[in-house]
Amino acid sequence: MTLFLFSPFFFFFFIFFASPLIAAPDPSTIYDHLHLHGLPIGLLPKNITKFSIDSSTGRFHVFLDQPCNAKFENEVHYDFNVSGRLSYGQIAELAGISSQELFLWFPVKGIRVDLSSSGVIHFDVGVVDKQFSLSLFESPPDCTAADPVDQSFAFNAASLDTDRPFSTKEAQNLQLEDSELRATS
Repeated sequence: MTLFLFSPFFFFFFIFFASPLIAAPDPSTIYDHLHLHGLPIGLLPKNITKFSIDSSTGRFHVFLDQPCNAKFENEVHYDFNVSGRLSYGQIAELAGISSQELFLWFPVKGIRVDLSSSGVIHFDVGVVDKQFSLSLFESPPDCTAADPVDQSFAFNAASLDTDRPFSTKEAQNLQLEDSELRATS
């Protein structure tokens, strides 16, 4: 009987049949969760250590030390908190990420990868579906502290509703912000 326990047959039996029964470790980083959901890890900036995720719903929250900007083809702004709902190949209900287009900032509402073989990732910015190369998001980007002037402008531009006229108060605020921006330039 002792001979059977140490035979090559037992060794191969254990490797091929018992090893799948050993549980894989839980993902330890938000980047692991992105990867497991078929998304590139470079969607979020480097050095994120604090996050929460509900594995039953896919809801996640990422906490950054400070708002910051990263450069891909466009400038991307990350708020203190980024949240959304992960499912395979997409992030829905996204909040806390904005993308710059020309001189305006737009909130990114969702991200999806239809086929990883296509090499394309889609950003839903509400008014348009932006396509980028997946290769831009292979690794987490460096993220530089956001300039407070740019940050205040980003939040106001992202919240503009261009289908309605501005109120007098909104127009005054935009004029004031414009004059403040010109004064600091």
